[in-house]
Amino acid sequence: MNDVRSAHGGARAGSLSAPEYATVSELLALYRKRAASPVEVVKDLLDRASSYESSLHCFVTLTPDVALERARDAERRFTEGDAAAPLCGIPYGLKDVIETAGILTTGQSKILQENIPQHDAQVEVRMKHAGGALMGKLTTYEFAHGGPSWDLPWPPAMNPWKAGYLPGATSSGPGAAVAAGLLPAAIGTDTGGSIRMPAANCGIVGLKPTYGLVSRRGVLPNTFTFDTCGPMTRTVEDAAIVLGAIAAYDDEDVSSVNSPAVDYMRDLSLGVRGIRIGWVRHWYDGDKRCHGDVAPAVAKAVAVLAEAGAIVEEIKLSDLLVYQDCKTTISITEMFSAYEHEFRTRPQDFGLMFRNKVMSGALIRAEDYFQALRQRLSLSRELSRAFAHYDVLATAGWMTPADPARPDKLETFLRPPNITTPFNIGGGPAMNIPCGMSRQGLPLSLQLAAAHFEEPLLLRVGHAYQQMTDWHTMHPTEGMTQ
Repeated sequence: MNDVRSAHGGARAGSLSAPEYATVSELLALYRKRAASPVEVVKDLLDRASSYESSLHCFVTLTPDVALERARDAERRFTEGDAAAPLCGIPYGLKDVIETAGILTTGQSKILQENIPQHDAQVEVRMKHAGGALMGKLTTYEFAHGGPSWDLPWPPAMNPWKAGYLPGATSSGPGAAVAAGLLPAAIGTDTGGSIRMPAANCGIVGLKPTYGLVSRRGVLPNTFTFDTCGPMTRTVEDAAIVLGAIAAYDDEDVSSVNSPAVDYMRDLSLGVRGIRIGWVRHWYDGDKRCHGDVAPAVAKAVAVLAEAGAIVEEIKLSDLLVYQDCKTTISITEMFSAYEHEFRTRPQDFGLMFRNKVMSGALIRAEDYFQALRQRLSLSRELSRAFAHYDVLATAGWMTPADPARPDKLETFLRPPNITTPFNIGGGPAMNIPCGMSRQGLPLSLQLAAAHFEEPLLLRVGHAYQQMTDWHTMHPTEGMTQ
């Protein structure tokens, strides 16, 4: 275990008597022993969320009545010995692009400023059925795109690790809330890295499941061919628990895959001996855009896995920019199509950043879109060939630590390629886990990816890494101001 990190702005996990940093697994164990009350945990976390909301801006909408009602039901079930639901009494939040019946769902946009859906998204149906207690709807970027914007009805979320810094990407509220101890779990969405980037910047676990494993019915669209819902938690074990609750076939979602039910906890403790890892080092190491602390941290993380018996070899794939250009062409076309009516009738109601980025989708020809789809097939096959030789691919979770908030800076359309994007192109599962701290006291991350529907293997490798390290036990202090 590495004790040096206590000097980098973090504090070690508190006792289980303090619910703010208890994991999903720990809370469930305490509930079963009647050593903790779901109602009291929810009350404590609601108080904590209210205390930090003015500085972190994690929530668009808090739902205390819903959370307490579900917590009381969970407590009754534990009392009566009827608590088989996998998330019974676990507080969680939803990114505010996930529809909730009778609860404001805004997409962080003036377009939907007063939108009250009639139905729950399927992923919320699953979370509710699993016994979870919905604490609220969490901050995002406008329709899960654009960037951190200060001209929207709600301010962008901030990073609890350092005041004045951003949590990263569109699942920003979920990332910040889990890192800050406001929630043990959240559901985000990932189109090009929007679960994994905030996980990297906030020092938590973010899992993008295989495309089609988790229903997107009732989720406001970003890019139909990439959009994926997934868990954001503090540990890989917790991600496995939540994934088990939300992964299910939905015959009303055309992208949903009818695959057999899987126990995502089954292989967690098998270790990594003999696991073949392809290290995609060239995507970040030596790139001038990569922060100097990233490559050494990822190298140490890969070394930990190798020392535990994994077989690690470097592998070269297509340049990141090739993946990024392919994804951007597809994404910007589909996003403009999803919101074309609003662009034609009320473009002034979009934020400037979203409007500037997405309107360009109107200029992409059908020929260009279909060429990008063909290129996606080629790149997906490249990844499939890699997974024929390796069980898991490893690379950096993100190229930099968290960025400072710049209300005066408009994010540009053309930017450095995302190191997360290739695994959206491929469609298989990918996960970011904390693997270090920068010299400025900001989290760094390792990214792991596997072939389609190989989540048990991916979770096994990530859990093994967390069993051998303690980066995931660090919690922010410097950015936590009330």
